[in-house]
Amino acid sequence: MGSKTTIEVNELKKEYNGLAAVRGISFNVARGEVFGFLGPNGAGKTTTISMLCTLLRPTSGHATVNGFDVTRDKLAVRRSIGLVFQDPSLDERLTALENLKFHAMIYGVPKADRGKRIPEVLELVELAGRQNDPVKTFSGGMKRRLELARGLLHRPKVLFLDEPTLGLDPQTRHRIWEYVKQLKIEEGISIFLTTHYMDEAENCDRIAIIDHGHIIAIDTPEELKENIGGEVIMLATKDNKKAAAEIRERFGISAVEVNGDLSLQVADGNHFMPRLIRGLETEITSISLRKPTLEDVFLKMTGRRIRDEKMEGIDQAKTRVRAKRGRSR
Repeated sequence: MGSKTTIEVNELKKEYNGLAAVRGISFNVARGEVFGFLGPNGAGKTTTISMLCTLLRPTSGHATVNGFDVTRDKLAVRRSIGLVFQDPSLDERLTALENLKFHAMIYGVPKADRGKRIPEVLELVELAGRQNDPVKTFSGGMKRRLELARGLLHRPKVLFLDEPTLGLDPQTRHRIWEYVKQLKIEEGISIFLTTHYMDEAENCDRIAIIDHGHIIAIDTPEELKENIGGEVIMLATKDNKKAAAEIRERFGISAVEVNGDLSLQVADGNHFMPRLIRGLETEITSISLRKPTLEDVFLKMTGRRIRDEKMEGIDQAKTRVRAKRGRSR
């Protein structure tokens, strides 16, 4: 593995009873990069992260993390990574300090280092004043921040974050991302995260869009948006189904319903909008024009919105992770 690469994945696959959760994906993550997996529930995000963290065995393919093979060198992989699970994993009966001390002991952090490192990570996530409080008294955001501190305690080379802000309020989500950006600068580690939040994905250096176990695009957020080109018209009408049929027949453009409005991508919105208004028989109630977003990228590539997706029963890794967690050390 090259010295500038921390994760290399080649044709990685995972099947459950003949159903493919991850279908031969390949990618790499550079040292110091914030790399995001963007996709709906059931796309294969958690399954992939679980294979890279050695919690699931790949059906086939090859992957290395920090130069260690995820199948042959499991212990070496685990010692060199930090992991914040999608589901809560703290012992709420213990204090914040006790949780961190227990983690330090499991990872073999020398006692001489614990006294310095634990205050450092607590200070980073602004929990130094609550270190002696039971975790059960913490808010959801505080627990997430403590999990982040725990994942950093042993100075990992790669930090895996599986839906790190799921269920948190916007202010706490923003705060978590401030810590992530600070980690990249101060700790110099690679960060691999999964998310279905578009605003979070914008913070990544590069994004892999994954759908039905396939990676359908990898690039920077700006390049992904630039590649689909044009502009997006959002249109509300008295009859969206009829209007979509009209737009398809008269202009040869597919309109997709998004949150009760029609979304259509055009090369030049300022010139096309007057034509659309004049040529549409269905009554228009509102119309607007904007630049493409990552939501539009996903819509363009898959034909549907990311948040309309339902759990498809394939990506069951988190269930298996919970089952294995007690025997993964």
